Amino acid sequence: MSQPTPLMPHATASWLVDNTALTFEQISEFCGLHILEVQAMADDLASSKYTGRDPVRAGELNMAEIEKGQADAGYALKMQKAPVTVSRTKGARYTPVSKRQDKPDGIAWILRHHPEISDAQIGKLIGTTRNTISAIRDRSHWNIANIQPKDPVTLGLCSQRELDGIVAKAAKKAGLDDAAGDDQRLGDDRASLIEELRAERDAATKLAGEAAQEAEAAAWLEAKRAAEAAEGQ
Repeated sequence: MSQPTPLMPHATASWLVDNTALTFEQISEFCGLHILEVQAMADDLASSKYTGRDPVRAGELNMAEIEKGQADAGYALKMQKAPVTVSRTKGARYTPVSKRQDKPDGIAWILRHHPEISDAQIGKLIGTTRNTISAIRDRSHWNIANIQPKDPVTLGLCSQRELDGIVAKAAKKAGLDDAAGDDQRLGDDRASLIEELRAERDAATKLAGEAAQEAEAAAWLEAKRAAEAAEGQ
């Protein structure tokens, strides 16, 4: 039986990346995340920025356990105290206000990459309505021009385990039960997302540099004109 994951896996992973010398594999295994999610955090490519959560202070790890992991890259960290499980009541999944604008992007990603998942499953996973899903599918959504398919896990709308579970159930029901193929497809999608994020960052850096050069050139031209005007007086 696998051990439980931290109460806040993404925030815990972010803290471990910033404050320890543990490998990405050790952190991803302990937090129950995909290794590419952890790598994206380390490379500052994740679309969602997480405030680190100290698992030592939370009692989920201790420094002795972290030191064992740092000394042996093959060591699997052991949870010291499992987080209290909170049972979820029936009803739509609650999504923080800051994340609600990301829902259409997550829905569009699922519709594109996993058409075998039913509307009911998407609604439960993302916390949305069938009307919204249908509007995005038939492109009648009021904001369809600005909707960009993005991995709901990276957006923080659900966990990788939740998504994998839904994908597996849907694939089995549709007669597409191919765990190896699904894992490969998920890995390819995430690798593509990281490459896309890296390209966006490089493009933004390039634009910022060009803007700085333009501003410098404008300032130089203004200074030159001022000097010429002073000489003519």
